Amino acid sequence: MKRLLVIFSLAVAVAAQARGASGEYILLVGGPSLHQWEQYKAYPHDHWWANFLHAARLRIEQVRAQLGPDAMITMLVYKQGYLDRAKQEHQDLIGYINSVGEKFHLNLIYFQNGSEVINYLNNGQNRERLKITGFEYFGHSNRACFMFDYSNNIDSACKSWLHDSELTKISRGIFARRAYIKSWGCHTGEEMSKKWYSATGTHMIGAVGKTQYMMEELPILVSQSDKWVN
Repeated sequence: MKRLLVIFSLAVAVAAQARGASGEYILLVGGPSLHQWEQYKAYPHDHWWANFLHAARLRIEQVRAQLGPDAMITMLVYKQGYLDRAKQEHQDLIGYINSVGEKFHLNLIYFQNGSEVINYLNNGQNRERLKITGFEYFGHSNRACFMFDYSNNIDSACKSWLHDSELTKISRGIFARRAYIKSWGCHTGEEMSKKWYSATGTHMIGAVGKTQYMMEELPILVSQSDKWVN
């Protein structure tokens, strides 16, 4: 049943994309946690450094196929998280991210904090001419915020975020009518989705409960009692 709900929500996304192919589709990607903080937990996060990026890439493939080669797709990535994780992995993670941007012809933007995300949403493009037709978040979250560096600088906490108290700084007129908006993180539907609607006038689909990032499919709900709401 949960997988059917995901399929249905993606069908809604396709319809929204078809209506707004001339706008901008934005994917926001947070950073992974570090082993030094997670190694002693019963259920450590982010065994794979590319959890969030891979899920975003799957969506990019879907959106690009639907909207065509000339549609503007932007990926906002929390850069410091991948610079820090690169030391653990002994790999050039930024080089990999750049290669994804090149392969899918993305407008790739690196950011440091929630204020920069809001600034891009409001002013990154001429919003009178180019509305946002889609916005999706891939990363750690709780009921009240997107946590871009969860368990990166501080164990089980973060220093870079977008909190629902800041959502009123987002201009209400920047989204296309019936824009598709979704957080794939945990717990967003318990509070932040309501605050998002109050601030922007657009509905954000979010999870009541936890989500799990997968290897070859989009994130799924963890338990039978969890659900997607908007």
